[in-house]
Amino acid sequence: MKANKLFSIVPFVALLAYGGYSEFASSEEVSTPVENAESNQIFSIGERVPEIVGRTPSGDTLRLSDLRGKVVYIDFWASWCGPCKATMPQAVAAYDKYNKSQFANGENGFTIFSVSLDRNISSWKKGIEDLDQKWPNHVSDLRGWRSNIAALYQINAIPTGFLIDGEGKLISQHLHVGRLEYELEKLKR
Repeated sequence: MKANKLFSIVPFVALLAYGGYSEFASSEEVSTPVENAESNQIFSIGERVPEIVGRTPSGDTLRLSDLRGKVVYIDFWASWCGPCKATMPQAVAAYDKYNKSQFANGENGFTIFSVSLDRNISSWKKGIEDLDQKWPNHVSDLRGWRSNIAALYQINAIPTGFLIDGEGKLISQHLHVGRLEYELEKLKR
């Protein structure tokens, strides 16, 4: 009798396991930015993005709007994120190459506004230093995935970013840092 019950449960468990896997696999496919760029649109191109107000590592308040006049890459990352660490040299290279450049609708150069999803301030500060993030614009609410800023921008994967012009208007969203230089070259005067 026990064997019969086991055999009647096994197909059910297998079906559940397959369904869970296929749903997971499907969600992985959906999150591919190239295939579904339109479905990932949160804001409209040319629309002003929401204000970000956060605390710097030293405890000061920093606003995204403080950077008006510059083209800004809003970079969502965390010190514990392997892909963030792997791509950070590209962000540093873009900053070094373009921070003094002039752009259409961004005459005051280019900068990066880093939004960390860290929960520990020491790890966050160490990540900034270890990854050579030399730009001065770093904020975090130290709430990890429960970050109010991440919720505002509907962040569900990192690294990801948004490129805005000198007026705070969206140029590109869910922009991988690997495409950042390409986008900046198109805007350069």
